[in-house]
Amino acid sequence: MATIQQLQQHIRESIKAAYPEPEAASIAQLVLEHVLQKNRVQLTLAQQEQVQPEQQEQVQQIIMRLQQQEPVQYVLGIAHFYGLELQVDERVLIPRPETEELVDLVLREHSGQKGLQVLDICAGSGCIPLALAANLPDAKVYGLEVSEGALEVARANAAKYKLPVEWLQSDIFEPAPSINPASLDIITSNPPYVLEQEKEQMRENVLQYEPHLALFVPNQDPLKYYRRITEVALELLKKGGKLYFEINERYGLEVKELLLEAGFAEAQVGQDLFGKDRILRGVR
Repeated sequence: MATIQQLQQHIRESIKAAYPEPEAASIAQLVLEHVLQKNRVQLTLAQQEQVQPEQQEQVQQIIMRLQQQEPVQYVLGIAHFYGLELQVDERVLIPRPETEELVDLVLREHSGQKGLQVLDICAGSGCIPLALAANLPDAKVYGLEVSEGALEVARANAAKYKLPVEWLQSDIFEPAPSINPASLDIITSNPPYVLEQEKEQMRENVLQYEPHLALFVPNQDPLKYYRRITEVALELLKKGGKLYFEINERYGLEVKELLLEAGFAEAQVGQDLFGKDRILRGVR
């Protein structure tokens, strides 16, 4: 039987063609935490502990999928987002750290406020509305999503944490859902924003496995979702209500102009931890 240390090294060696270091090391860590049900500290302290044969076999099955460049979150069936462990599979995008930054901004700006009315558009796995519902007391949170498969994942995640998000299945390009006009305090959205022409710059594990419906917009109309969601926000937000977008870094100024021309009182572009234009905040 192999020790934890030996198995960790085996994972790293086996996947390094698909995932170079230091990514291979962090993936090996995630795999062992999941299979052995130990946290980072416990794994560090148990390096010489032997791994049971059935656990080694489980790790080997995982390695085979990772070698095909399948994202580790889909292989393990989980992704961590703002303190939540969410179910994910190929019906939903894997939540990204920059989306946590959007959630963090919303929570900082509405800390301590009660009874907020919140809508997330293009909800996917439910990561944004669930993180907001978990951290905003008494908020009424809606999550809107066109894909039934994605909504099944989102509902399962809500049930796990007993979070009372109301899910709406609707295409944002259809008439706005059954929410009263001028009733919302907050609208959030991480809509599709990657241009079709940017595919060649993307990693194979994203292109092969993540849902293209949630990723890509036509080259000739990169702002189509922002334009439509801005229209919906003008209808559904209260005066002084706020709209938060995650954006393609190339289009920060264009999305800002879009909001101001549509009639928003304020619009500001914010940077992520890497200094890229990634968040746009508008005030109705």
